Amino acid sequence: MKYFVLVFLGAFFFSCSNRSEVEGEIEKIPINIEIIRFDKEFAAATPADLSSLKAKFPAFFPKQYNDSIWLEKLSDTLQNQLEEEVIKTFPKDETLEDLLVPLFQHIQYYFPKFMTPVVVTTTSDVDYRNKVILADGMLVIGLDNYLGAEHRFYEGIDNYISKEMKPSQIGPDVAETYARQYIKPPTKASFLGQIIYFGKELYLKDLWLPNTTDAEKIGYTEQEFEWAAENEEYMWRYFIEKELLYSTDPKMGARFISPAPFSKFYLEIDNESPGMLGRYLGWKIVRAYMENNKTDVQRLMVMDADEIFLNSKYKPKK
Repeated sequence: MKYFVLVFLGAFFFSCSNRSEVEGEIEKIPINIEIIRFDKEFAAATPADLSSLKAKFPAFFPKQYNDSIWLEKLSDTLQNQLEEEVIKTFPKDETLEDLLVPLFQHIQYYFPKFMTPVVVTTTSDVDYRNKVILADGMLVIGLDNYLGAEHRFYEGIDNYISKEMKPSQIGPDVAETYARQYIKPPTKASFLGQIIYFGKELYLKDLWLPNTTDAEKIGYTEQEFEWAAENEEYMWRYFIEKELLYSTDPKMGARFISPAPFSKFYLEIDNESPGMLGRYLGWKIVRAYMENNKTDVQRLMVMDADEIFLNSKYKPKK
């Protein structure tokens, strides 16, 4: 027994040492980040500044919209309140730098061709479906979507959505946006293919966000994450017994993958469960695969879901 304990402790400390060395290398990666606070500039602008604003930020002023729309927005009371709340929550650029620089360092380490984007912050009329947008080397972050889960501006938004509208969720949301640049979309419409896709996305968050909790990586509360962990075996048994892994039923996405107030097993436990449990299980499978196989991360991103699953040796904890 003593021998096995020593072997376990040796492996544990070796793993910790390896992680420390990797993190040390990552910290040395130089990242020059430019953050443009369009939200602040628009908040401080007067109608006389509109022309210069349009010239400086053409991407934010689509030509099909008349100037009267922007002039009205400059003086809109609700817009002004939104801007005030954003500046109150994110008064300094350092707050964003502290979130983004370590994330970009980690992405650069695992994907050396990564190019640091120009970061532009804005308000978006609380467009929580498009909190982060990446296009043409520009990363746009709608800061009004991160004022805090209980913020008064989010009244009327379903709790399963508003719980993720907090400053700490910026890192996971940006990581998710970049992850989708590297992961090959599933070639098959099977449930397994879809959950492995999201499992890869969450695995990248493991690598890129080492100081973020697992709950925040997937967008759960701590209680929801505990529920998933405690019921992992029962969920897996359900999918196996119902032969759902290779199902191509389009309803599987809404039941177990898409953000939702709960997952749909069509059982009494549904109301207790969090949504996206398919993503959770896909994550566990990908983690198991990487623990049991020597595969680099870039190769993992293009691997077929069947190959990952069959070689993962995944078994839920009892």
